[in-house]
Amino acid sequence: MLSLSSLTAGYDGGTVLHGLDLEIPEGSVHAVVGHNGAGKTTLIHTVSGLVSTSSGRVELAGADVTRQPAHRRARSGVGLVPQGRRVFPGLTVQEHLALAFGRRGRRERATAQWTPENVKELLPRLAERAGHRGRQLSGGEQQMLAIARALLGQPRLLLLDEPTEGLAPLIVQDIADLIKTLPDRGLTILVAAPRPAFAAEVADRVTILVAGRVADEFSAKELRDEPDRAAEAMGHAAAEGAVASPSRAETVFL
Repeated sequence: MLSLSSLTAGYDGGTVLHGLDLEIPEGSVHAVVGHNGAGKTTLIHTVSGLVSTSSGRVELAGADVTRQPAHRRARSGVGLVPQGRRVFPGLTVQEHLALAFGRRGRRERATAQWTPENVKELLPRLAERAGHRGRQLSGGEQQMLAIARALLGQPRLLLLDEPTEGLAPLIVQDIADLIKTLPDRGLTILVAAPRPAFAAEVADRVTILVAGRVADEFSAKELRDEPDRAAEAMGHAAAEGAVASPSRAETVFL
């Protein structure tokens, strides 16, 4: 579904991503893990078209979209759930959903996989809060709304940037459970996450990013079985000292 070849990108003449190669098969969940500043958000934004590619190639379902702007990629099936949720504080949940769905033409709406009605079935809390404005929602409810809004764009590839940021553990688990159901509904997912534990739960494969480069890549099972490998890739090994402290494996999965 998504193929990145020698991808280089950044901001204002500076380079953040350095020659990334990544392959994400259709119907799979791929997680990108790294500390703040590793390049996760830049990667998500480059795939979505919000950041221009300096060099390399972005392919979506075999089509070269490297030079396509963000709105063209969205029409081609790329959906973005941004970091920080970014819901409109003055709009109700129902208005958010109607606005996202109404961007499609009448014929497209008639054949759409995702409608306001079935996203509320998928996320029943949104149905309960349909008349509440964005500023009246909890962080978890705002995240669910941001995901619903992206689904109403009828994506084939869904990009999730730090979807659990600032959320309580129970809500984090709800987000994880939701992500795991979406490939069965025809979606391919790329998710950026700060911690390997979340990635190991939701993803089929995991890439570790360090300073905009691929430090390692492995399956979720390998990540669970070899947590030291993830810790070393993220640079935890260098911080290990003589003072008694949690093991690298414990630290990386906290």
